Amino acid sequence: MTDVATRIDETVKASDVVLFMKGTKEMPQCGFSSRVAGVLNYMGVDYTDVNVLADEEVRQGIKDYSDWPTIPQLYIKGEFVGGCDIITEMTLSGELDTMFDKNEVGYNKEMAEKIREANA
Repeated sequence: MTDVATRIDETVKASDVVLFMKGTKEMPQCGFSSRVAGVLNYMGVDYTDVNVLADEEVRQGIKDYSDWPTIPQLYIKGEFVGGCDIITEMTLSGELDTMFDKNEVGYNKEMAEKIREANA
């Protein structure tokens, strides 16, 4: 593995939930990153955010690492889950809740339900 791939791999495996995004969870820098961070924040998920705009090597490296061309990218327990559209669909279907439950990731189930109710 290259140096950047090793750093990414270590980051992905160091936390239960990692979001590679443009900006930070407090200040997203694009709409897609904002949507995914907003879902995780609203659901009360404890996650690590990685601002790809702060490091060009990581910005390209995460795309190579996952073989996925876009940002944001969500990882749960070291596994690539998807980008904005996939996370949105999984949130609305309840599949993201199931993934969190299966991986023993804490989140607020009531807030997850409110997201679904608001989008029904």
